[in-house]
Amino acid sequence: MDCTPQFRNARKASHTLNVLDSAIIDKMLLSIAEKAIENTEYILTENQKDLALMKESDPRFDRLKLTAERIEGIAADMQNVANLPNPLGNILMKNKRQNGLVITKISVPFGVVGIIFEARPNVTFDVFSLCLKSGNACILKGGSDAIHSNTAIVKLIWEVLIKYEIDKNILTILPAGRDETIQLLNAREYVDLIIPRGSRTLIDYVRDNASIPVIETGAGICHTYFDESGDREKGRLIINNAKTRRVSVCNALDCLIVHEKRLNDLAFLLGLCSESAVVIYADEKAYKALTGKYPSGLLERATVESFGTEFLSYKMAVKTVKSFEEAVEHISDYGSKHSEAIISENKKNIQLFYKAVDASSIYSNASTAFTDGSEFGLGAEIGISTQKLHARGPMALEALTTYKWIIEGNGQIRR
Repeated sequence: MDCTPQFRNARKASHTLNVLDSAIIDKMLLSIAEKAIENTEYILTENQKDLALMKESDPRFDRLKLTAERIEGIAADMQNVANLPNPLGNILMKNKRQNGLVITKISVPFGVVGIIFEARPNVTFDVFSLCLKSGNACILKGGSDAIHSNTAIVKLIWEVLIKYEIDKNILTILPAGRDETIQLLNAREYVDLIIPRGSRTLIDYVRDNASIPVIETGAGICHTYFDESGDREKGRLIINNAKTRRVSVCNALDCLIVHEKRLNDLAFLLGLCSESAVVIYADEKAYKALTGKYPSGLLERATVESFGTEFLSYKMAVKTVKSFEEAVEHISDYGSKHSEAIISENKKNIQLFYKAVDASSIYSNASTAFTDGSEFGLGAEIGISTQKLHARGPMALEALTTYKWIIEGNGQIRR
């Protein structure tokens, strides 16, 4: 289908957001959060239609699945966004020139933001709440695997918009076809920014085919380095949480790096992981240290492909290193610049880790599971940016704004 009319309507609707009172926006977000809770059964019924078409063994299944608890969490995130300060109209810089001109830099919306995502219906709520609060219209392009869930959520949001007499075209959902994706990626006249959320394959496809600016988010190959001075009690809990809390998310642990002088502690460090049946792909030194101490059915020798893989499941690689420098080098070679952690009691090594590792979020003695907009105090998030231009790390309200210059004069002319 030709999506041009939808793109045009989204652009037109975005202009109405520029003058919408922030108090009304907050009321709408709270109403949508309430409506989500009230319609939990309806959302779950539609979500079940999508789940029925996906195997539970598929790493995307957990991302696709909604529960009453998860809907409550989504609603809470929208309430958090409503309570955050208005990100628009903030004075970022102001100065008065010698010629009398007063020049001010203020925060403004992008305009229309396109989101392309896979198998995560919570994104529909998250993206809309952040786009609305930041004054942006949004165009959603979800995958066919979540079509029933996404359609149901958009329907509920539209009902609230109509109640408040707001143009419902500030939220557009496109059909799940590939042709619609191509159209969105090239709608330069109507769309200001594209944000992909999903697999590395999706992100690469969007980046390679878009004629609109793209912010890359999603793919996370995350490491935790257990240093020579690491506390084994802290390490055991942190490693288990980073790996098993939710294996299908981008901040889940994919590779444990361990200093060779701490190999005797490796079985202890992975003890809780064994209870969750985590398959370990260990290099030769780690494999030897774990043999007879980690369930044999869950222990395999690592291959070249074991490193640099985002597992999104109950699987994890283990790499042994001789030094701090070798650990940093391994992260540099195999990381995706998402989230990296060090477990250490050596303050010097911790500070060096902060400086030497190139990633959007760097931890010491904590789980990478915290890389999340709400956990960072940002309300919700639109994604985790792994690039360096404009936004990096969890993207929330501020990342969905740009700026413009206001120049106030009194008859000045330039000679």
